[in-house]
Amino acid sequence: MADGLWEDREVRFDINANEMQTRPGEKMIDRLDSVEDTKGNNGERGRLIITNLRLIWHSLSMLRINLSIGYSCVINISTKTSQSKLRGATDSLHILTKMQGTRFEFIFTNLIPGTPRLFTSVIAVHRAYETSKMYRDLKLRGALINNKNLRLLPLEQVYDKVNGVWNLSSDQGNLGTFYITNVRLVWYANLNETFNVSIPYLQMKSCRIRESKFGLAFVIETSQQSGGYVLGFRIDPAEKLQEVAKEIQNLQKVYSSCPVFGIEFEVEESPEKMADLTMANVEDDVEIEVIEGQTDSFAAYFADGNKQKDRDPVYSEELGLAIESLKDGFTLQGLWDVLQ
Repeated sequence: MADGLWEDREVRFDINANEMQTRPGEKMIDRLDSVEDTKGNNGERGRLIITNLRLIWHSLSMLRINLSIGYSCVINISTKTSQSKLRGATDSLHILTKMQGTRFEFIFTNLIPGTPRLFTSVIAVHRAYETSKMYRDLKLRGALINNKNLRLLPLEQVYDKVNGVWNLSSDQGNLGTFYITNVRLVWYANLNETFNVSIPYLQMKSCRIRESKFGLAFVIETSQQSGGYVLGFRIDPAEKLQEVAKEIQNLQKVYSSCPVFGIEFEVEESPEKMADLTMANVEDDVEIEVIEGQTDSFAAYFADGNKQKDRDPVYSEELGLAIESLKDGFTLQGLWDVLQ
């Protein structure tokens, strides 16, 4: 399931209408109807939608001009003065992100003066996302157990506790205990509580009974996103192993239909549903010319934050002078298009 979850893990530009819809478990927390994308679409009035997984901005005049910013990519949020075409010099929300080694900078300006809602909502929801990773990320050797009891997450409920569970990660195995909850499976060693693992259902790629050198075992394969682990557990007798495996498989199916991502929030006014805010997808009566090697729209948001020195100069035949060499994937024409 996690390998198909991209909303909080990626930054995407100009996504289609389906990708703008909330996925199961994703909830709209707040909506601001008059926000300018000052970095990439200065002078364009748009709407900013804050969900529990990402920020979505789209132009009010053209829905296909949009952004989707996953919270996992955010490395810094700050307030700085920027130059808005609609409001002039004003405080704006600066968001620095990083995805696959590339940094992008986003600047949003609330076009309604005198309200801090843009800053408070985004910062609060992102903080809630950062402090709830145990719901979504696999954790090894964490502070999960206290005096043989599971440290429960705020939205977590224990459904079952199973003793006599052997972890087959070593040749001799380790005897421990399962805690089966509504959001994850936790195992810990009876002789050493710090030897443990927390596996959210979100990160389970598969879970089934298979043959092993120890006999029948319950084997969990985790997503590539969480490291691609293969974890084996043995429970005696075989009937109990079948019963526990069935329980975990059923809970994972229930979770997949309605995931609990763990981001808690409170809203004073309930925002409208995403479907009510989405405009019909009208095809423009124009022909789009695709130029080979053209720089994508994300170039407008590129932030060379990790640059420590200038790149080597090269001679540009187009300009007739020496310029700093461009990063891979960028062209002079593409940069001119961004400026225009």
